[in-house]
Amino acid sequence: MKIVLDTNVLVSALLSRSGPPAQILTLVLNGVLQVVVDSRIIAEYRAVLARPEFGFPPREVEAVLTFLGMPAHRVDPPPRTESLPDESDRPFLEVARGAADVLVTGNVRHFPISARGGLAVLTPRELVAQLTR
Repeated sequence: MKIVLDTNVLVSALLSRSGPPAQILTLVLNGVLQVVVDSRIIAEYRAVLARPEFGFPPREVEAVLTFLGMPAHRVDPPPRTESLPDESDRPFLEVARGAADVLVTGNVRHFPISARGGLAVLTPRELVAQLTR
């Protein structure tokens, strides 16, 4: 299954090694799920994960970013024109609508049904529940 991970899910997975975000990251690292990204998403991951308040070891951040940014996982999606509550979420919607099965986010309300075009937008808990059925 191809997924797009909102930055908040990746941060949560790295902050706590338990819970649905961490389970999703483990599934990604084990090759069960494939994360789809573009250069804008990798840039956001890099900027957010480097924030001092998180205290993530730079080596760990680089290892995760290298894995998630592998060329086979990158796409160049077409632009979308739907209105979003938070325009900084646009890259996640564009990549997901262009190349993924699911967009995983802790902020489902940032991706209104009218902008999804049939795309599944799930919380980490919902995705884990779907995968374990």
